[in-house]
Amino acid sequence: MRQLGELEAEIMHRLWAWGRPASARDVLTDINKQRPLAYSTVKTVADILHRKGMLQRHKEGRAWVYTPTCTRQQYTASLMKEALGSNPDPAGTLVSFLEDMTPEETEALRSALRTVKRRSNS
Repeated sequence: MRQLGELEAEIMHRLWAWGRPASARDVLTDINKQRPLAYSTVKTVADILHRKGMLQRHKEGRAWVYTPTCTRQQYTASLMKEALGSNPDPAGTLVSFLEDMTPEETEALRSALRTVKRRSNS
């Protein structure tokens, strides 16, 4: 899964945050609170995200309503796996990543590792 473009990310972040299906008009209304954008632009990018498999859609009346096909966490994890997989030294990459982590991020990692360990032991 490749990294999202700027508007693709804006659309996906809204849909992930809302946790509900939404139309391009819904997304546009929210984006327009911060900056003006054309409906056709949002609709086109939503359609591109659908073709890429990031969004599923169904008709409600005359409008398409979009829902993410993965969670924000799943998307982020796929980017991380891609970055590690494309690197000839994944261990070195992980060390560099870990050195830059905040204490809160370090604790989140420890918690995630405990969760994975519990799941694998059950």
